[in-house]
Amino acid sequence: MTYCVGIRTNQATIMISDSRTSAGVDNISSYSKMWRYGVPGKRQFVLCSAGNLATTQAVIAGIERDISNRAESSLLTVVDMHQAAEYIGRVSVEVQEKAGGGAVFESTFLLAGEILGSQSALYMIYAQGNFIVSSSQVPFLQIGETKYGKPMLDRVIQESTSTDRAVVCGLISMDATLKSNLTVGPPIELYILQHGSLTLGRYRSFGEDDDYMRELRKEWNMAMEKAVDAMPFLSLT
Repeated sequence: MTYCVGIRTNQATIMISDSRTSAGVDNISSYSKMWRYGVPGKRQFVLCSAGNLATTQAVIAGIERDISNRAESSLLTVVDMHQAAEYIGRVSVEVQEKAGGGAVFESTFLLAGEILGSQSALYMIYAQGNFIVSSSQVPFLQIGETKYGKPMLDRVIQESTSTDRAVVCGLISMDATLKSNLTVGPPIELYILQHGSLTLGRYRSFGEDDDYMRELRKEWNMAMEKAVDAMPFLSLT
C-alpha cells in the first residue's frame, strides 16, 4: 500500500508521498512514487502514484517515451491541466488493458502542475481514466491509505492556508499514516510547486531517522496530550 497527498492553496501546491512497496511481510522494499517533468518558463508537472507497481512503471515509461519521441500527444503538447489529466488517464487505461484488466492491475495518480497561459491545478486520476479536480471546498486530494491522515487535513487545510502551515499539516498527516499502517513507510518525498513561477519546485526527502520528522512527531504528540488534558472531563455521577 502507499499514501500520497496533494494540497492546493492560494500560494502553492504541496505533494507528499511515501516510498514503501510490499509484496508480503517478508518482502518490503522502497520505490519512489513521485515524478517531476517540466520546461522552465512554460510548464511544470509533478505526479504521484498508488496501486499496482508494474502498472505504475509502465505508465511512467509511456509518459517518458512520448516526451522523448516528441509524440503528438504528451505532457509537452497538452494545452492545459485538464488535457494533461485526460492524457495520463488514457495512458493508464491502455496499460491496464494490455495487462488483461481487473482490479489487481489498477493504479491511481495525483497530478499537479501549471502550463503557461492557464491556471495551476491538482487532479486525482482514477484507474478507469476519469478524474476529479481540487476546489475551494476540497483543497486536498489523497490516494492510497487515506483514512489515517485525513482528519488532520479536514480540520486545518483551506485554500487560504499558508504554504508553511500546509507543509506541516501534510507531514503530520503522513506521520499519522506511518504510525498506524506498516505498509506505508519512508523515505518520504515532499515537493512544493509555487503557483505562477513555472520553475522547478522545492524538493526534500526524509529518511528513516530524519531529525526534522523526529522533532515534528515529538512536538505533535506533546501537543495532542496537552489538548486532551485541557478538555472538560465527563462527570458520570
